[in-house]
Amino acid sequence: MTSTLAERPGRAARERPPAPAARGRDGRARRRTRNGPYRLTAVSGLGLGVSLLWFSALALVPLVAVLVETSAGGWPAFVAAITQPQTAAALTLTVSQALAVTAVNVVMGTLVAWVLVRDAFPGKRILEVLIDIPFALPTIVAGLVLLALYGPSGPLGVDVANTRAAVFLAFLFVTLPFVVRSVQPVLAELDRDVEEAASSLGATRATTFRRVILPALAPAITAGAALSFARAISEYGALVLLSGNLPMRTEVGSVRILSYLENGQPEQAAAVASVLLLVSLLVIATIQLVQRRVARRG
Repeated sequence: MTSTLAERPGRAARERPPAPAARGRDGRARRRTRNGPYRLTAVSGLGLGVSLLWFSALALVPLVAVLVETSAGGWPAFVAAITQPQTAAALTLTVSQALAVTAVNVVMGTLVAWVLVRDAFPGKRILEVLIDIPFALPTIVAGLVLLALYGPSGPLGVDVANTRAAVFLAFLFVTLPFVVRSVQPVLAELDRDVEEAASSLGATRATTFRRVILPALAPAITAGAALSFARAISEYGALVLLSGNLPMRTEVGSVRILSYLENGQPEQAAAVASVLLLVSLLVIATIQLVQRRVARRG
């Protein structure tokens, strides 16, 4: 009897099922090795290598080439290029108009997405198609369309050619779909029961939108805003005909880069491109911080 009791712990230990694999924060089992906590399979390693190679060939190498070209003339040449009055005016106009267009798209794009998802009205399918027109049109064709509508002989009686409003209008046209198409699928998947529960607890519509809907839409809105800003700051074809490219007035950064290249000044062109790249990264990072803050407060 005593031996049987003594054998039970050892037998229980032998019959005890193996401990489950260590799990990460997301609950998935992690495969550990002697050299590190994870081990890539052959297929995963091949996929990672192809992805990095593809990304490097299309994005990383060109960016490094631009930075190398920028540094070729040294820091004094870089400062002289971006502080030259015509270049500084072009950069200021580009960034300010891109920020203004992004702010408008955040509000109007979210509103349009809300109407398309939550409302039913005649012509809804037609509107769905029209929103994607800026995606389908080549940029130079978009410039011709804008010039025909808002130029000196336009049928609408509105002439914004060769003005700063032309830059804003061109940016607004080409960036229209980004926020709409980013917010629309997320809004369509939101659970309406949560909104009804908030309303039943006494929350007003404004409170429900601010504390329930907006935090859920924040990632989609910020993604659309980042895409909108990046597209606006680099636009060329849609505004080159309507704005007139007037120095110190309607000339934008992309046109200034082309002017430097045509004049045989690649270092100055790379300097302007580097500034636009840096501004884009800073704005996108700021947008992400705002998105996290909104989601946290919600």
